[in-house]
Amino acid sequence: MIPAELVAAVAALSERRPDARFDVRWHASVTSTMDLASALAHEGAAHGVVVVADEQTLGRGRRRAVWASPPGAGLYFSFVARPHLGGPSTLSLLTLAAGVAVRDGVTTATGLSPDLKWPNDLIVGKRKLAGILAEGLAIGTPDQAVIIGVGLNLQPAAYPPDVSARATSIEGELGRQVDRGELFGAVLISLWDRLALLPQSPDDILQAWRRASPSAIGTRVEWDGRHGVTAGVDESGALLVTAAGRTERIIAGELRWML
Repeated sequence: MIPAELVAAVAALSERRPDARFDVRWHASVTSTMDLASALAHEGAAHGVVVVADEQTLGRGRRRAVWASPPGAGLYFSFVARPHLGGPSTLSLLTLAAGVAVRDGVTTATGLSPDLKWPNDLIVGKRKLAGILAEGLAIGTPDQAVIIGVGLNLQPAAYPPDVSARATSIEGELGRQVDRGELFGAVLISLWDRLALLPQSPDDILQAWRRASPSAIGTRVEWDGRHGVTAGVDESGALLVTAAGRTERIIAGELRWML
């Protein structure tokens, strides 16, 4: 049964914003909310279907990295998005839009203002607060969808040793308890609004992301055995890196940030 605080949050959203139609599917434990949401999207799930779990046993991030999801310690959910996009260039910004939205929701609900790190981590100092994953389905067809997965650390937890040194949580940073339902509702409505804004105002998304990401300019990075310094993001959301006197675009791959 869906927890009472999440029921209250979704009910409050429905009353305040009847235009935003959410269909929340709760699970105590799943392998991955991304897998369940993807299956629902293949079956025709509408924009606004949300799969949320108290625990993920096989949660994942970018490039199939494991995302630790201890029971009760965070918000783990995947949002089925069927956005009306203006074209491929707008689609490429959807991941950045999701990052801006999650950050907005966190700030609205808690007052904490994390930074964004390309392509879509929320960080406080050098520690990760949240990760966002976007996976497209049937892109370019009438049935296209994007599954937006969010893993947000709410409470300090017993993470594996390789995770604990680089993870943080909202309550750990604030030193107080946070209403999980209020946070969930704030992130959901922010996602809804940012995705609706994206086709008409992609520049607004870019500017908001740039303001929230100080590491996108002037930070040393390593990738594919090379070294460079970040030089911002371009109009498509690719990371710009200056290396050996040239500026290169990075659209995928593993970066090591020398923060």
